Amino acid sequence: MATGAASAPPAVPLSERGPAPTRIVVTYGFWLFLLSDIVMFAAFFASYAVLRDHTAGGPSGAEVFHRNKVLIETACLLFSSYACALLALAVERHNRLASFAAGAATLALGIAFIVLEATEFAGMVDNAAGPSRSAFLSAFFALVGLHGLHVCVGAFWLLVMLVQIATLGFPPAVLRRIRCFSLFWHSLDIVWIGVFTIVYLGAFT
Repeated sequence: MATGAASAPPAVPLSERGPAPTRIVVTYGFWLFLLSDIVMFAAFFASYAVLRDHTAGGPSGAEVFHRNKVLIETACLLFSSYACALLALAVERHNRLASFAAGAATLALGIAFIVLEATEFAGMVDNAAGPSRSAFLSAFFALVGLHGLHVCVGAFWLLVMLVQIATLGFPPAVLRRIRCFSLFWHSLDIVWIGVFTIVYLGAFT
């Protein structure tokens, strides 16, 4: 007997469905990478928390850290994160000029952060406060240096992405890479807030 209404098509079993779109697969995989990276940083934070008072008669954090320089480093990274957000918006709108402007600002601020951090490390080593001086300094150089290494990788990645925008434009692959880069760069900002709070502010409390 006719019911007067078309019957709904049968649901396709999960086992018979096709693969997920590339955008979903890439985003999911990159989130897994970020989570594994955060776990690694958590281990370094835990090591620093255990060793922060083991100075072996050497200088403590309050004696070797320069608050003004650290504040400038923090400002550079925070503003670079804002510029990165503008970059992501410009890329979504396929605006080349805005993309290059925001990308250049992000890159310049990231490089400024790296230079300031390298200067800080060099000054500490010159003042006999290198990583081999004490367990505290070893943990400090390992944690902050690991974050700095990530910023260096991010800066190189961004440079490559700007070249791709200039040569390829805005195909789906470039858009996906920019989204992944944006997630990576913002995650570094979050990790640095932890470094700034636990390492630098904690040294003066």
